[in-house]
Amino acid sequence: MDRSLQVSAAAIRHLDLSPLAGWAALAPVDLLSAVGSLEINYHWPRADDDPRELSEIPEPRLWTLRADAQHPWLPLLIDRSSGQLTRHVAMLLPHGFSRNEGIRFAPEALELWLTHRLFLLDHWAAGHGLNCRQGLAQMAAVLGLEIDDSFWQQLDAGDG
Repeated sequence: MDRSLQVSAAAIRHLDLSPLAGWAALAPVDLLSAVGSLEINYHWPRADDDPRELSEIPEPRLWTLRADAQHPWLPLLIDRSSGQLTRHVAMLLPHGFSRNEGIRFAPEALELWLTHRLFLLDHWAAGHGLNCRQGLAQMAAVLGLEIDDSFWQQLDAGDG
């Protein structure tokens, strides 16, 4: 599987998720073997004088919202070291941007989204007999949140 996903302007305009088709066809175990390795490149035309960040442009943001809704495991796969995960989350959540500090998320929105995603992906992985908690904790850490072991213990106690 090519780790570099190309999303054309046409795909963005038509909310066409076919660039993700190869990834969507993978078995959960194969998806989890690719944690943190997917790079998404948006090919969206912008004027040279357009100061907006990609996450501030409605069309790519809408494509990302749809992709995230239909493929909730997507953030788990996105590369973390290059800022790709942060950009992805910025497409989904309210945020501000500062040239000095970069992207700043609304803290409550980030905590709610991340907690929801932890619940969702932990349940999804467990339903396939898999564990993705380490990848989830790494994903949270990149976004500036630490997952305490008691969080997982509480989940496990609730399943009993």
